[in-house]
Amino acid sequence: MKDTVRPETLISEQERARRKKTVDFARGSVRLEGHFLKPETEKLNQRYINGELSQAEFIHEGLKGIYARLGRDFEAEMVK
Repeated sequence: MKDTVRPETLISEQERARRKKTVDFARGSVRLEGHFLKPETEKLNQRYINGELSQAEFIHEGLKGIYARLGRDFEAEMVK
């Protein structure tokens, strides 16, 4: 049987709570503007909260998603 690391063991409960609070605040801010987050954004948020992504990875993946929705290639534009 292959050993795997469960996401919940990657970060402390305090860090998980801090991340959830931050994401919840951002989600609320977006909703106050009359918008809702896309399902793929919510999946990314959950991966961040679970500790599967660092803050830098979370931002990077979020920017990639924004660029993709605009029909642009984030990675290629960052190389310029």
